[in-house]
Amino acid sequence: MKKPGLEATRFAASLWLAIGALAAPAFADTTAPPPALRDVGIEQKLDHVVPLDLSFRDESDNPVRLADFFGQKPVLLSLAYYHCPMLCPMALEGLVRSLRPLAWNVGDEFQIVTVSIDARETSAQAAEKKRTLVSDYGRPGAAQGWHFLVGDDETIRRLADAVGFRYRYEAANDQFAHATGLFVLTPQGRISRVLYGIDYAPRDLRLALVEASERKIGTLADQLLLFCYHYDPATGKYGPAAMAAVRVGGALTLVGLVAFVALQLRHERSRA
Repeated sequence: MKKPGLEATRFAASLWLAIGALAAPAFADTTAPPPALRDVGIEQKLDHVVPLDLSFRDESDNPVRLADFFGQKPVLLSLAYYHCPMLCPMALEGLVRSLRPLAWNVGDEFQIVTVSIDARETSAQAAEKKRTLVSDYGRPGAAQGWHFLVGDDETIRRLADAVGFRYRYEAANDQFAHATGLFVLTPQGRISRVLYGIDYAPRDLRLALVEASERKIGTLADQLLLFCYHYDPATGKYGPAAMAAVRVGGALTLVGLVAFVALQLRHERSRA
């Protein structure tokens, strides 16, 4: 059996939330997951394209294809299940909290697609979850930009495999063992970034959307932040880019020297 990778061990911390324990990433890094969770986690597949031909049913029980939500805007993809007793509500509510500080609105600059991993769930359950979360988000137009889907087991598995989301059903307690994360996709369906956990720093979420949109959304300040911060696949977060800071410091020093020389030359000419 292959030893779990860094991403899998980090996600063990999130998994243990489902059994009532809040574990820090540092703890997950040094502690092997329980046997039942060794095949559960998230394997990063950055730059892979999700199969947009997959068919689901939305919260209104209408047939839809994944491609219906792509083409123009970046997409946040979350995998959960609607009757989950603990971890999924925490992750979805955490997503809402992370969205609120953003000036951008769901449906305007980006879309969200939430897919149930439980093939037994119905469109009615999807609609109820949508009502709750859209109401909590509290911005007009969000209902048109946040989509809640259900599907058959094969289709769900194909999507989960494409993004590297590994989960398993535990018949003993009728629950799913799974990790939590947010997949940031380009308008063409390519996996651009993966953000870990149940709460996402608004800065990380904003920068990930800017990158996924190929810089078609965002301000000059966002472009400067992307120059100074880089995405770390191991942590699923953005951190200061050391080399970028050195380059910025060097550029500022050069500008200062040029300005100093110019002032000295002007001073010498005025004295002459």
